[in-house]
Amino acid sequence: MTDAPAPLADPHLVYDPVVGDGPKDVVILGSTGSIGTQAIDLVLRNPDRFRVTGLSANGGRVALLAEQARLLRVRTVAVAREDVVPALREALSAQYGTGERPPEILAGPDAATELAASDCHTVLNGITGSIGLAPTLAALKAGRTLALANKESLIVGGPLVKALAAPGQIIPVDSEHAALFQALAAGTRADVAKLVVTASGGPFRGRTREQLAGVTVEDALAHPTWAMGPVITINSATLVNKGLEVIEAHLLYDIPFDRIEVVVHPQSYVHSMVEFTDGSTLAQATPPDMRGPIAIGLGWPERVPDAAPVFDWSKASTWEFFPLDNEAFPSVNLARHVGELAGTAPAVFNAANEECVEAFRSGALPYLGIMETVTRVVEEHGTPATGTSLTVSDVLEAETWARTRARELTVRTASAEARA
Repeated sequence: MTDAPAPLADPHLVYDPVVGDGPKDVVILGSTGSIGTQAIDLVLRNPDRFRVTGLSANGGRVALLAEQARLLRVRTVAVAREDVVPALREALSAQYGTGERPPEILAGPDAATELAASDCHTVLNGITGSIGLAPTLAALKAGRTLALANKESLIVGGPLVKALAAPGQIIPVDSEHAALFQALAAGTRADVAKLVVTASGGPFRGRTREQLAGVTVEDALAHPTWAMGPVITINSATLVNKGLEVIEAHLLYDIPFDRIEVVVHPQSYVHSMVEFTDGSTLAQATPPDMRGPIAIGLGWPERVPDAAPVFDWSKASTWEFFPLDNEAFPSVNLARHVGELAGTAPAVFNAANEECVEAFRSGALPYLGIMETVTRVVEEHGTPATGTSLTVSDVLEAETWARTRARELTVRTASAEARA
């Protein structure tokens, strides 16, 4: 273990960009989403610690974005959709009084990337999907601390991210990886025997593959413990999210896949565990609330008091753990496979899944069809080119092919069902 490359995320190493005194300047990417809104709540409750200088969003909720900009008095607002700029200007005008200067507006597909490289201490990447790769690379190249909630950017661009990141520059914000990050602080890297990633099991825990055949979109969106966006929620229902987290854990901590285990924990109290070589296992536990991991991402190496709820130890509770049913949920083993292939394989897996989730949401693909289609796309992709020659263009080309192929297979599946 001691000869392996240094991990991307190491709680013993603190990367601190050269900035002035006072609150940390923070840029929040994906500000109107689940991670972004909770991060803003944390910032507003801790104005002595954090100051938001820029916000980015896709552009679907311009009224909320304008309200956030006024509350935080940001310098810059970025939207991916150029067509919403007039509506955003109008919303900002309604928020700002006479004589007040509204923020600068960046617009277009590269707006979040430009904002990620702006002057600040920390960039919180809360964008959903692989479109977060370019902002992740921009933040790292600009020397910002990266609080990473956008797991897809690390997964699809692993070698590219690793080539840019300085020791301690990435702080994970996923609840599972923030948990591992904290537990790893208790020992040296050579002491680690195993990483144990917990999974709630989603809304379909305990069901057989046969029982999953007729589940609906509404069923898949009814997560028992977490309130998240629709794509992540459906990924949690298929456990694709857990498969992505296994790849992410491997990339962040440089632990081999055969020493990363997934265990089902329905209560979502224990967010992950580290088993050490002496037999000790350290678990990080809080009630399910993303403000805790966000506070780690923004505040590390300091902790933010009262960031998230705590347990009431005066009340009895039961914490359960179950093995993962890989037959009903084949996504985790498929993710291990593409993670071991490396190169562009994780990008193909992720892109095909994103397309299939959208097809499921629109009614064009049944629930079981998601993983069946993703598996076929991965198999057709074959063995990817690997090594240090991987480029952003390689990743984008692989994603484009995977999305196109997934759509073709989805149409074929829908046509077959219509004829049946």
